[in-house]
Amino acid sequence: MKVLMFGWEFPPHIAGGLGTACYGLTKGLAKNNVDVLFVMPKASKDEDETYVKIINASDVEVNTRFTHLHTFSENVQFLEVESKLVPYIGLDEYYHIVDQLHSGVFEEEEMGEKRKYEFSGKYTQNLMNEIEHYAIVAAEIARNYEFDIIHAHDWLTYKAGIAARKVSGKPLVVHIHATEFDRSSEHNRNDIVYGLERYGMNEADAVCAVSDLTRNIVIQKYGVSAEKVFTLHNAVEPTGKQVVREKYVEEKIVTFLGRVTFQKGPEYFVEAAKKVLEKVPNVRFVLAGDGDKMAQTISRVAELGIADRFHFTGFLRGSDIDLMFGMSDVYVMPSISEPFGISPLEAMQAHVPTIISKQSGVAEVLTHAIKVDFWDIDGMADAIYGIVNYPALSHFFAVKGKEDVDNLKWEHVAKKLKGIYEHTIDVVITIKS
Repeated sequence: MKVLMFGWEFPPHIAGGLGTACYGLTKGLAKNNVDVLFVMPKASKDEDETYVKIINASDVEVNTRFTHLHTFSENVQFLEVESKLVPYIGLDEYYHIVDQLHSGVFEEEEMGEKRKYEFSGKYTQNLMNEIEHYAIVAAEIARNYEFDIIHAHDWLTYKAGIAARKVSGKPLVVHIHATEFDRSSEHNRNDIVYGLERYGMNEADAVCAVSDLTRNIVIQKYGVSAEKVFTLHNAVEPTGKQVVREKYVEEKIVTFLGRVTFQKGPEYFVEAAKKVLEKVPNVRFVLAGDGDKMAQTISRVAELGIADRFHFTGFLRGSDIDLMFGMSDVYVMPSISEPFGISPLEAMQAHVPTIISKQSGVAEVLTHAIKVDFWDIDGMADAIYGIVNYPALSHFFAVKGKEDVDNLKWEHVAKKLKGIYEHTIDVVITIKS
């Protein structure tokens, strides 16, 4: 079986869990005898192609006389809104959606010439233009490669997946790693992103959601038929290296690692830290990441008078994450709405006792992580207090947590995904016949 897969990022250059999941899935699929052609807007030439063939969309020549893709503006109503576009957002990087008039429309061209589209592959102010051009390139790729099924990751690539489906007639699977309801509150929903998500899910032949939590959102909030939505939990990539536990300070270290945004609940981490420090003053708290709530979070830390116990590292990647986990005594993920959450798996893989919110998809697959409601700062503080004060408790969650994640393998996830592919192909063939 061969899959044409569309993503937006791939290790080593990633901005969040999406790229990590794409790598794990493609590697797992290779172990299940599934070949993957992985398309990304801009490859850096240093991606690991051991298990996948990377297609750099920026290198693809498009014959513009064949870009006869129809508008879907009648299916999606686009509204100009003063809302932040936050796929994976950095500090103070607010991006407004631009070129609204061209959203959702492919103009028929008859210029009879070839051209390439240059992509940044990032989350910039020209993001909507890049999504449009990515779909045009996707159609060209679909015309020139052999494959059995199409797989598109998150809303950024749904138009590309749909374009490839229209050209090839092959089934389309879309993968939901996060929805607009996770990134924003109910009242701050970005209707343009929501419209693209809904269109992609309803056009797809099958939908993969990273948790039961996300599956329910897809069915209830997007009106997608339940029979075509499948839960496909994430896993964690084995590091194959021994975790180095290094302590540079005597105090216990409690870590938050993730985007400092509404979705991740950093304010609850700060409030819980204040309660812990009232009982145990010799604890340090580390907030590793950046995002639009960074300034507000720093201000709150100062207001609570705990700045001397707090450290802000900025966004970490690669070996710096390994180093951070090696220093940590507790990892906390207090997400308000987390479709899955790969970072707790990485922490537990490094023998770090972990506390997660019950409002996370990863809570569905972990037995030996402490689970609290994101808003329950007393419960969160109690859990932190217990781990930093009782070595036996800390040891128990470190050992059992590692056993949990060792059983979550991408090749097992990929085997289930292959079954979804086969089922989807059979259904489409039956409908066509």
